[in-house]
Amino acid sequence: MKIKLFACLLLSAFIWANTTVNAQAPTNKAIETRIAATIKKLTLEEKISMLHANGIFSTAGVPRLGIPGLMTDDGPLGVREDVKEGWGSANLTTDSATFFPNGSALAATWNPALAYRYGHDLGEEARARNKSIILAPAFNITRTPLGGRTYEYYSEDPFLNSQLAVQSVKGIQSQHVAACVKHYAVNNQEVERGRVNVLVDERALREIYLPAFKASITEGNAWTIMAAYNKFRGVYCSENDYLLNKILRDEWGFKGIVISDWGGTHSTVDAANNGLDLEMGSRPPYKNYYFADKLLDSVKAGKVSMKVIDEKVHHILWVMYHTVLSTNEPKGKINTPEHSKTVYDIASESIVLLKNDKHLLPINTTAVKSIAVIGDNATRTFHLGGFGAGVKARYEVTALAGLQSRLGNKVTINYAQGYSGVYKPFRRKTDTVPDKPDPALLQQAVAIAKSSDMAILFIGGNRDYESEGRDRADLSLPFHEQELVDAVTAVNPNTIVVVVGGAPYDIGKIKKNNHTIVWSWYNGSENGNALADMLTGKINPSGKLPFTFPAQLKDSPAHALNAYPGENLQVDYKEGILVGYRWFDTKKIAPLYCFGYGLSYTDFQYQGLSVAKKAYNPAENISVTVKVKNNGKYAGKETVQLYISKAGSVVERPEKELKAFKKVLIPAGQVADVVLNVPVKDLAYYDVKSSKWIVEPGEYKILAGTSSEDIKEHSTIKVN
Repeated sequence: MKIKLFACLLLSAFIWANTTVNAQAPTNKAIETRIAATIKKLTLEEKISMLHANGIFSTAGVPRLGIPGLMTDDGPLGVREDVKEGWGSANLTTDSATFFPNGSALAATWNPALAYRYGHDLGEEARARNKSIILAPAFNITRTPLGGRTYEYYSEDPFLNSQLAVQSVKGIQSQHVAACVKHYAVNNQEVERGRVNVLVDERALREIYLPAFKASITEGNAWTIMAAYNKFRGVYCSENDYLLNKILRDEWGFKGIVISDWGGTHSTVDAANNGLDLEMGSRPPYKNYYFADKLLDSVKAGKVSMKVIDEKVHHILWVMYHTVLSTNEPKGKINTPEHSKTVYDIASESIVLLKNDKHLLPINTTAVKSIAVIGDNATRTFHLGGFGAGVKARYEVTALAGLQSRLGNKVTINYAQGYSGVYKPFRRKTDTVPDKPDPALLQQAVAIAKSSDMAILFIGGNRDYESEGRDRADLSLPFHEQELVDAVTAVNPNTIVVVVGGAPYDIGKIKKNNHTIVWSWYNGSENGNALADMLTGKINPSGKLPFTFPAQLKDSPAHALNAYPGENLQVDYKEGILVGYRWFDTKKIAPLYCFGYGLSYTDFQYQGLSVAKKAYNPAENISVTVKVKNNGKYAGKETVQLYISKAGSVVERPEKELKAFKKVLIPAGQVADVVLNVPVKDLAYYDVKSSKWIVEPGEYKILAGTSSEDIKEHSTIKVN
């Protein structure tokens, strides 16, 4: 039945697209002409039918005119498996997909080119699965390290977010699939996300929380955007005139569809008049939705004008002309070797080497003949889990499988589970995590660690523990993992700790007591292969942390100011622009690990920084050249980070802000001239009184380094 329906829709789309114009790609003017002509042919009832869901992920078309419906799907980790009513699996054999690394893993690569490849391949797979809108990328700012969707989002920095978001969107839409950027806006916690009212001052909104959304629209040309669940300044985001009309459409020139989150619509008249185009949800009957019969009645009653309805239909048809009705549509590909290579490359560039004091890494296979691989995360897969989008991965290489593949004929590998990673968050507290470690699992782990040359401990979170719909209670390691680390380290000093997670954890004790620490992620189908290649030296680690790891939770700005999760369903962003490293740097608070931190198997020496000239006008670009030498014996990739500082400003400023970065491959013994450009306009602050961006004249410091804390070279410039 579904195959027949899809075939009919495709045929209808073909007839509609080709009976009105020739086969050549239509111009923008031609598209506008067609849309206007089509709107005139639609009845009011047909228009309304296009503005709400008719299935969990689908919308209705208009068969009379050959207009197809739209098919959406999650999401950031890959194209979700098909589902039936009630969210149960459709039990198909044709809906497997590539599992891509999570959002914070992609951010840890600091590599926009990989973000484009991610988007391109995700778009290809969405196209192959006949999806017209993919609900990705997601890149809300990491305001609290406890956020349940931190693993899904990118980073705490608006510039890093923007660079990755733009390329992800461009990649997805290169395949004539609409990217749906989300969640717009200030959706920075899961606690009461459906009701909480967010208060944030205008400068912080413009400088921290909106830049990546703006860039995804004005530079990436995203065709759809999803309204967040929460309220903003007392009004739900899905009916917020300021966000949806004044900023998104009037300021940024957005032409596409504003989509509600699933069940995120709260009214008919306000939502319709204030900018929402399409209401999505997952529970029938769909005729009872706000944008179904209620909207029809509101139009007839004169509460919503026909002009407003026609604008919404126009937005939908405009997106259709870029997706299901576009000419020369790509055929799509899925589960290809090329996609697996993209996953491998992202995973390999995302892994962060946190500590390597005894130089146990890379593993010396001539000296190490037996390895104890310990921990539930060594054998756990991460393509599914928790509440939210997953992927029916065709395959996923676990950490243990990767090590066995790379070392199995050279080294004896013994495995012990060490702890149970089963998490049941919606049951009684006593069912969630056992009060004590399992003594049998602990004893087995200690025994094999004691009898092996080396131990590799896999700990951290998993997809059940970090999940949409809830934030973590604290930063502590789950599942009594710290006891496991202590016990194994006590019997084998050659212990490598690999922490798997999508968000910060308190690993302060491990940092103090252990000499070798690796941070990995929910790293997609090729996770185990990439990690094994990094541990054995085939890959030189180049990942950099995309957010600050606080030494203690109360050091983070939202928690230091008692501004999370809010009171009486309201949260005030008291920290303003001082989010993430901006807070830690400005307040002189030492983090556990700073933003941008990450080690390598080689040593990079910064040998000098020069600027093209010393004085600039606001319309110019600042050109900075940094010399970086690879003093080690391994070729490696270094991410040069450029921060700007303005002392004596007329407004509050962070100590420094990231304004440019570049990741470069430098062969052993070679020197690279790394050139970075910063438009002077990017030094502006948002002036609330005038509602304008202002470039303040005066002296600025140019700071180049390997992290937000480790500044290697600096210079000064003057802005006239």
